[in-house]
Amino acid sequence: MSLDADAAPKRRPTRAEAKARTRQLLLDAAARTYARKGFAGASVEEIAEAAGFSIGAVYSNFGSKERLFVELLRERAGEHVSRATRIVADAQAGVDDPAPALGRLLAHVADDDPDFAPLQAEFWLYAVRNPQLMETLAEQLRGPRAEMENLMGTALEHIGARESVSAEAVATITMALFQGLVRQRRIDPASVPDDLLGQAMQWLFTGIATTGTADTAATDETAAADDTAGTDDTTSADPPEEKR
Repeated sequence: MSLDADAAPKRRPTRAEAKARTRQLLLDAAARTYARKGFAGASVEEIAEAAGFSIGAVYSNFGSKERLFVELLRERAGEHVSRATRIVADAQAGVDDPAPALGRLLAHVADDDPDFAPLQAEFWLYAVRNPQLMETLAEQLRGPRAEMENLMGTALEHIGARESVSAEAVATITMALFQGLVRQRRIDPASVPDDLLGQAMQWLFTGIATTGTADTAATDETAAADDTAGTDDTTSADPPEEKR
């Protein structure tokens, strides 16, 4: 009996698997095409050809060149947030110090993926000039934002932050900080050393923890002052005049 006869027949991919593979090939081709020609310069025809599909495959899977680009941004942002989540989880397990590890993540995005920040900035400018895309962009990035919010919520619990400190707000600040530092490193690498993101996050959380302590101390001091004032008023009150 031949080896071919003994070999198990290959399973044909399901329709969902085939669709997922097509989408990923289109995203990979889009990333290469956008990196080479920019968002405005890349055409649907070029992206489809680079992926080995017809133009119809782009439209049937994404609807438009803009939505394809937004999905690419969402995928990249999700990868970065997931990696940051693993870094923090490893730190909490005692595997690694989160500060230098976060710095290495920033360095990777700025240095090893140099096309991401310029394309992100280019599309942001395009969306500003085409406001109908803003909601599409915001909607696609809500997934990575939610993951970042969960991560920040865990970190806030770890430092004992007040309940009034919003994990959503801290997530927004963190993502803006990351994006800003990536762009600044692309402009002037020496101004953003590898450890700056980790330091900035330490400063942020130290400030949050310190603010909570300061507010508690201020509240205690105010309460103590009120008690003292009440005692002084009672003590210094003039005695009633005697009747003549």
